[in-house]
Amino acid sequence: MKETTQEKIKDWFQYLQDTVCADLEKLDGKSTFQEDLWQREEGGGGRSRVIKSGDLIEKGGVNFSAVFGRTPKKILSALKLDKADFFASGVSIVLHPSNPWVPIIHMNIRYFEMSNGIWWFGGGIDLTPHFIIKEKAREFHQAIKETCDKHSPSYYSEFKKWADEYFFIKHRNETRGIGGIFFDRISAEEGFTKQQRWEFVREVGEAFLPIYTRAISDVREREWTDDQKEWQKIRRGRYVEFNLVYDKGTQFGLDTKGRTESILMSLPPEVCWEYDHQPKTDTQKETLSLLKKNINWIRIV
Repeated sequence: MKETTQEKIKDWFQYLQDTVCADLEKLDGKSTFQEDLWQREEGGGGRSRVIKSGDLIEKGGVNFSAVFGRTPKKILSALKLDKADFFASGVSIVLHPSNPWVPIIHMNIRYFEMSNGIWWFGGGIDLTPHFIIKEKAREFHQAIKETCDKHSPSYYSEFKKWADEYFFIKHRNETRGIGGIFFDRISAEEGFTKQQRWEFVREVGEAFLPIYTRAISDVREREWTDDQKEWQKIRRGRYVEFNLVYDKGTQFGLDTKGRTESILMSLPPEVCWEYDHQPKTDTQKETLSLLKKNINWIRIV
């Protein structure tokens, strides 16, 4: 792909959604995605696809959207602009597994453009284990680093730090999970062309399924107890807190009058908030002790 246009970016995002959904259905082996096509009154629309009650995935979504129109005043104010139209497109994935030993995974890649010529890419991929297994964390970060290194030696360290800062639940003083990479508003600065940025974003999207397949290996069939399932629900509660309080994607979707059901697709099916809950086992305590910024996961094992 030599031309990085709105149309080509949108078409590739749709292709990615189709590919990921088909492969996830095979990986799950039981359930299939249900599609919900929607239109945005102000311009554009999307395809929301949700899978639930599967063998692997208790609830998950792979959403595509391409919306356009007048830029909301809140965004214009943040960018210190008076008036402009916008176009935004992207794919967002969140998977909540049935087995508490399998981690939650999130991936998002997106493109934003304004009629005044401003454009940028954003996105990332991160993992939220209910129980942190150091070897699996190392594998995940190693795979992310290899993806980044194909495009720039600075990407992994820069975007990992960004993820550590972004996926931080301030009121809990803990990270949402073990992080990954996060980037926002990357454009042509620092010598990168639009095509180079786009090739990196595509690489992140293509890396999702191999990374997720590796993340669930060795733990998908592991047996769990009622206490471990309860712990999963408590950790899901932290996930909800972050998404509703801090997540910029959620805020952008609501600010631009996106489809609420699609925006809140990321929320898990069953959650528990137990007053002043304290970890009961060494495994739970170790997980909490590792929910910190700036851990070198590649060297942790």
